[in-house]
Amino acid sequence: MTTHPQHLRLTTLDTEGSVRIEVHGDLDYDSAGLLLDEVTAQLAARPALTDLRLHCAELGTVDSTGLSALLMISRRTSGAGVRLHLDARPAKLDRLLQLTGTLDHFTAPAPGGAVRSSTTEESVAATFPNGPDGTT
Repeated sequence: MTTHPQHLRLTTLDTEGSVRIEVHGDLDYDSAGLLLDEVTAQLAARPALTDLRLHCAELGTVDSTGLSALLMISRRTSGAGVRLHLDARPAKLDRLLQLTGTLDHFTAPAPGGAVRSSTTEESVAATFPNGPDGTT
């Protein structure tokens, strides 16, 4: 277990085929590099890794740099053949992903049919009962 004592706190837990990184705090211009560096280090250190789970329940604000880091993490995990999961996403993260058109990127089934995230469409519908802009 690794803990990074900064404004963004990451706790990394690894098991045989997967790594879970618990994200606590804001993912923004000042801190996005920390998460990207941790993911990159885990991918390099674990060539047999099958799943990378970002546990987002305690995630705070995500700005454009944080979103960019998440997209870069998606590219790196995909390139390494590792399934990325954004677990326990708070509604505000789903809203950001929906508004930026990236929600499907993180939640669409990966090649082979494996789901890339644990959140179902029901939670998105609950967040946006009439769509992200209030229309049907």
